[in-house]
Amino acid sequence: MSDTTLEPTAAASAGRRVSGVPIRLAGVTKRYPGQDRPAVDDVDLEIPAGETVMFVGPSGCGKTTLLKMINRLIEPTGGRIHLGDEDVTDQDPDRLRRRIGYVIQAGGLFPHMTVGTNIGLVPRMLGWDKQRTATRTEELLDLVGLDPAVYRDRYPRELSGGQQQRVGVARALAADPPVLLMDEPFGAVDPVTRQRLQDELLRIQEELGKTIVFVTHDFDEAVKLGDRIVVFDVGARVVQYDTPEAILASPAEEYVADFVGAGATLKQLTLTRVADVELQQVTTATVGGDAGQAVAAARAAGHDFVVVLDERGRPVSWPTLAELSRRTTVPATVDERLPVVGLRSTLNDALDTMLAASQGGVVVTGRRDALAGVLKVESVMAAIQRSRAEAAG
Repeated sequence: MSDTTLEPTAAASAGRRVSGVPIRLAGVTKRYPGQDRPAVDDVDLEIPAGETVMFVGPSGCGKTTLLKMINRLIEPTGGRIHLGDEDVTDQDPDRLRRRIGYVIQAGGLFPHMTVGTNIGLVPRMLGWDKQRTATRTEELLDLVGLDPAVYRDRYPRELSGGQQQRVGVARALAADPPVLLMDEPFGAVDPVTRQRLQDELLRIQEELGKTIVFVTHDFDEAVKLGDRIVVFDVGARVVQYDTPEAILASPAEEYVADFVGAGATLKQLTLTRVADVELQQVTTATVGGDAGQAVAAARAAGHDFVVVLDERGRPVSWPTLAELSRRTTVPATVDERLPVVGLRSTLNDALDTMLAASQGGVVVTGRRDALAGVLKVESVMAAIQRSRAEAAG
């Protein structure tokens, strides 16, 4: 693939913070002894700063090998690797890896270390003092949606798969690296947890603007998470490198169309984000507040439920007025089945979440899980109908 100048994607040009650096691969090749064909054959690729680029392709095509050559877990046979303006091909690999976050399936946590110790591992290697490391650990647990007071001193075996993966992301971000490599990180969790982790990554990326390279076998995941997608064939041949919208609308080859599979029109619909649809504003109440006042405010606004927020503005439940009117204070009970999606979630995610919870709407959260509004099923269906009409037109 020849070097090209890439136009900024919508996400990159939205004025959000960018803390990542561009990655440039020039003629990167990997040959293994005894194999007739290279595992990765002369790949040229430019990955813009602050974007999430998804590597997809069939098993054995070389996408994971190429990812691991970026941080030199696998040494390239030939070619050059640049992070920003710096050629890192011949740098000390251990020093290089401390500057690049790396997330694998199931988090890759050290089982004998606490959550806090796992996260603080790289900062300590870099010589950070205890106080700075501890402060950073708490910041990151908060960033990935885990209460530091609850989770900092737990061990990985005491966490669910989704919680372990969140800690894995926090550990990869500990030293504030400009580049984050993710090797099928959500492949070992159940579909509901997978969706929540995807939403969490979108939220974190919106806030931090890292350069993320993400290997996945799931094209739907690539469409949801990626600013751009690279479709590889055997030998890591770049068949198409473009935005999800462009690949779905105009596959470069029959191979890409086959890889995308049936339902490309439906996949187009999943490109619409919750943030693109008008949200309903609702009556809120804070844990411990006066329940009677909350009920009165909701009735005056014509609402039939109240969204209860914790002290940091994060939704924890949405009781009906009948339920809340039986209480004197707003309860602190956390509804584990509360249907929640993020602003960067797709409409398909929102609809799936509603169906799974048997609800006619979902609570929508924004930065640091703060309430953004509520999305009703009627709004989702209207948006899908508009998308269908636009696609047909």
